[in-house]
Amino acid sequence: MSIIRINIFLITLLFVFQSCENELKPKEFKKISKSIPWIKGGNFNSDSAYQYIAKQVSFGPRVPNTKNHQKCGDWLVKKLLKLGFNVKEQKGEVTAFNGSKLPVRNIIANLNDSLNKKVLLCAHWDTRPFADRDSVDVNKPIIGANDGASGVGVILEIARNIILDSINTAVEIIFFDVEDYGTPSTNNNFFDLQSMNDTWCLGSQFWCYNLNNDYRRPNFGILLDMVGAKNAVFPKEEISRQFAGYHLNKIWKLADFLGYSKYFQKKIAPPITDDHTYINQLSQIPTLDVIHYDVSPYSGRFDFGKFHHTHNDNLSIIDKTTLKAVGQTILSYLYNI
Repeated sequence: MSIIRINIFLITLLFVFQSCENELKPKEFKKISKSIPWIKGGNFNSDSAYQYIAKQVSFGPRVPNTKNHQKCGDWLVKKLLKLGFNVKEQKGEVTAFNGSKLPVRNIIANLNDSLNKKVLLCAHWDTRPFADRDSVDVNKPIIGANDGASGVGVILEIARNIILDSINTAVEIIFFDVEDYGTPSTNNNFFDLQSMNDTWCLGSQFWCYNLNNDYRRPNFGILLDMVGAKNAVFPKEEISRQFAGYHLNKIWKLADFLGYSKYFQKKIAPPITDDHTYINQLSQIPTLDVIHYDVSPYSGRFDFGKFHHTHNDNLSIIDKTTLKAVGQTILSYLYNI
């Protein structure tokens, strides 16, 4: 995720994708009842989620095409298999911003695939190959406890819960690779913003462009990105509102019901480029982004936190209360759709 990736996709939405908005409107923007009989499903264990994050961090930076990355990916596959999911890997090759070729390894797990309703839960599992927002060791990779490991850790704990407590919904989990290999903030070699944006989220782009014709699309998707920092704020991001507004509003209402409105705030945030951008645009799966994105007290603009893309993104910033707020809300929502 890059602070400079304020997406021109919103402009496109207003013009080119007007028809797409009209198609989604009956499903995504119907009025939500003010008296929904919420179910608090499952019991999300923040200690368990934290351990899943710590395990990823123990491998070191998970930069694509490195041994650390390979070992962490192997562990993720084994963990999902042990939990009881059907697991497959999508492998291929993508081109980075600098022209280098990178192997991509998307990890895909399914449960209850025969059921009618289907939900996508996704996060990226790779980490930034350099610390371009730091003032020291700029060319060294970051550990990515929040940006990368936190979303994966929360989803693994959700996965553990829904295996223990049967759920009447098909669930597809995708851990996307090569999300964070985008253009450094100091790179000025791109002539247009969209070309620069497209250097990010290469794993999800690869997945979208290579879907099989018989792929059964989920009814909607939830992306978790940077969901572990203390006092995190999750606003209603604009692309999420445009494409998955119905589920976005329901999840925020559920979070309020569960006592987590401190985290799931009603403020509206500008559009950003993240994996959900391409899932919405290319695969036509209404997908929302739960992401820490708040107004910085230093700049007065929306920002991903002062630790973003620095070496301060380590286990010390991970907060179990935040993990509980996100994990319990999303887990409960799976019982309320």
